[in-house]
Amino acid sequence: MTRDHFGATRMDRRTLLTASFAGSLSLLGGCHGPSRSQSPDQIALWPDTPPGGGGPGGIEQSTATGALYNIREPRLEIFRPERPNGSAVLVAAGGGYQRIGMRREAYPAARWLTARGITAFVLVYRLPGEGWAEGPLAPLQDARRALALIRHRASAENLDLDRVSLLGFSAGGHLMGMTATHWAGAGPFSAGPVGGRLAPLAGAALIYPVITLEKPYDHTATHRDLVGTNSDPALARLWSVQSHVTSGYPPVFLAQADNDRIASPYNAALMARTCEAIGTEVDYHRLPTGGHGFGMGEPDHVTSEWPNWYHAWLTERGMA
Repeated sequence: MTRDHFGATRMDRRTLLTASFAGSLSLLGGCHGPSRSQSPDQIALWPDTPPGGGGPGGIEQSTATGALYNIREPRLEIFRPERPNGSAVLVAAGGGYQRIGMRREAYPAARWLTARGITAFVLVYRLPGEGWAEGPLAPLQDARRALALIRHRASAENLDLDRVSLLGFSAGGHLMGMTATHWAGAGPFSAGPVGGRLAPLAGAALIYPVITLEKPYDHTATHRDLVGTNSDPALARLWSVQSHVTSGYPPVFLAQADNDRIASPYNAALMARTCEAIGTEVDYHRLPTGGHGFGMGEPDHVTSEWPNWYHAWLTERGMA
């Protein structure tokens, strides 16, 4: 391993690139596009042990559908376009904080972004239920650290710091929604070293997101893994995105299907109302069908339309 002066660790082929990099390429199997975007650099989020320590034993695992779990090395996977336009998106796939849907959500999003000149930073974050001492705070620490690393690398990657935004799916939408807030933990939930105060973001796109953990929307895996079953209502509210959406929150793009049975469509509607109430620009799209987990859209289905709306939103932000 080697470290830069910021403390980030670059994995060599004898360490993470032996397993995780090979695993990433296998998850990308069958995907066509520029070769540069198929071979991501992998950058460790933390120079040594992540804050608090702990974590799972054994090696990183992948489900048959290409979702990662047993995350031992939280990291960024960098997908660079052939013709970068200077903008960047931090991407977080979902999976109820129990796994990370790389093949279904993260990698298709990365390919879609790089095809439009946008550098994609895919976040592989710690999962709260895998023995990390920081518990539910671990993914938020990772996401904040990822933004700090992106900003640190801006010059090397030829990025415009005013054109960095977020994209999250499902539980990843919850994570990106929390990341865009100014909340950095309180009391037993202290965010610790995340690389400094959160700089302004160009926007946050939250796709079929989990926003609230409060009743009666407390049946999700996100709720169980962050606050447990039968949690104190105050704790559920603390970990609900809308609780921390205040003045200065970045512009928001939302897309969710009316027949989503995993994350109630109330989530996106609540986020839209919360943003409107504080004067934050919001672009909210309701899909009549599509359920949950449609990623970048299903061919010949209404869900295939949302990336076009997202592209228009990015263009308005000067990112595409």
